[in-house]
Amino acid sequence: MGLYAALRLSRKLNSAQAEVIVIDPQPHMTYQPFLPEAAAGNISPRHSVVPLRRELKRCRIVSGEVTRIEHARKTVTVQPIDGPVKEIAYDHIVVAPGSVSRTLPIPGLRERGIGFKTIGEAIYLRNHILDRLDIAATTPDEQMRKASLTFVFVGGGYAGVEALAEMEDVVRDGLKYYPELEQQELRFVLVEASNRILPEVGPEMGAYAARQLQKRGIDIRLETRMESCVDGEVHLSDGEVFRAETIVWTAGVKPSPMLDQTDLPRGPRGHLTCATTLQVVDGDRVLDGAWSAGDCAQVPDLTSPGAWCSPSAQHAVRQASVLADNIRAVIIGAQPKDYRHKYAGSVASLGLYKGVAKIYGIKLKGLPAWLMHRTYHMSRIPSFNRKVRVLVDWTLAFVLKREVISLGQLHTPREEFTHVTPPLGNDRGAEPVGAGSR
Repeated sequence: MGLYAALRLSRKLNSAQAEVIVIDPQPHMTYQPFLPEAAAGNISPRHSVVPLRRELKRCRIVSGEVTRIEHARKTVTVQPIDGPVKEIAYDHIVVAPGSVSRTLPIPGLRERGIGFKTIGEAIYLRNHILDRLDIAATTPDEQMRKASLTFVFVGGGYAGVEALAEMEDVVRDGLKYYPELEQQELRFVLVEASNRILPEVGPEMGAYAARQLQKRGIDIRLETRMESCVDGEVHLSDGEVFRAETIVWTAGVKPSPMLDQTDLPRGPRGHLTCATTLQVVDGDRVLDGAWSAGDCAQVPDLTSPGAWCSPSAQHAVRQASVLADNIRAVIIGAQPKDYRHKYAGSVASLGLYKGVAKIYGIKLKGLPAWLMHRTYHMSRIPSFNRKVRVLVDWTLAFVLKREVISLGQLHTPREEFTHVTPPLGNDRGAEPVGAGSR
C-alpha cells in the first residue's frame, strides 16, 4: 500500500511542494497475491517484488526500520540498516506497515511452523517441500518416509488454499522424476477452524472449491484446530495424531507489531482507527497529518454501514490512491474526500488452470475463474516492467515443463565454505588450506 501511495504522491506533487520520504527495511515491495505462484515456480520470485528505488525515482528512500513514531512531536525514529539511529521530522505521515501472521501459542509451532507472508518464506517453502521428496525417496525409515510425504496447511482462507493447491500441483508434477514414490503415498491436509473454506467467494463457491480439492485427494478438516506439533507430531482437535515434516501456518493476519511503538490511537484489534478520509482519528477528533490504510488500518466501509473494509489487496490499492489525493488536497488547501468502494468480489486460484470467482454476483469456476485471477492480478502489480516479466514467465511455464528442483543451499550459503575452512588458533593440528596438495 505504501508504494502505491508514494508513487501517486510523487507524481501529484512537485519537489517545490513536498518531499516524499519512504522508510522500509526491505528494498522492495512484495506483491503478496503472487506468492503462491512464486512458490510453485510459475513466476520468478524476483518478479513478484517491486524494487523501491527503481519505481520511486522521485522519492527519497531510507533503508531502515521505524522504531518509534511520536506524532505529538511529528517525528519518526529510524534505525538504518547501518549507522546510528536518527530522527526524521514530518508534516504528514502515512503509516502502512501492513500485517504479519497471526499465530497462536501452540506447542511446537514456533519451532516447526512455516509462514507464508514474505517472498523468503515462499522460496523456503518450495525448497523445503522438494527436499522432502528427496528424503522420502532415499530414507530406509518408513515412518520418516510417511512424515516427509505429509503436508499440513493450517488456515482455509486465500493464502492457505492457494498455497496448498499450488504446492500440491508442484509435488504431483515432481513425482514423475521419483520412481521410488507413489501418488497414493502423498498426504495433503487442510485444517480450518470454521465450517467452510474461502469465505470471501461465498458459501457456494467455497463448497465447490472444497469438492475440487477433495477430488485431488486433499484431506480437508473443517471445524478442526491444530493443538500441538511438537517434533512434527501433529495433534488435531478431532483426536487424530500423525507425523508431518511440513506444517504451513496461514491462519490469518494481524497488524504489524511496529504499531506498538507509536502514540497513535488504535482499535480493539490493534488497528489504527481511521475516518472515511483515511485520516487517523482519536474518537471524533481527526489527527492533523496522520494517515493510514491497508491491512493495519480500520476504515469504515461506506457501502456497508457498520462494517469495516476488509484487509484485501482490492481495498488497499484503491485506498492508496484516495489517500495520496487527500494529502495533496490538504496541502493545497482543499478538502479530503471519503473513501468509498463497493467490494467487487473475489477470485482464487486452485492451482494451474483451476480457480473459483464471484465478481459482482457472477460466479465462475474452473478455467474462466483461473484466467480472471491472473488477469486481475496482472493489472494490479505496479509497473509495466513487472507486468511484462510476469507475462513472459507465464508464457514460458505454459510452453515448457515445470522446473521441479530445490535450491536448499540458498538458506545456508556459507555452510560448505565454513566446513572446509579451519579455525585459526583453536585447532593447532589443522592443516592450512591447500596443505598436502603439492
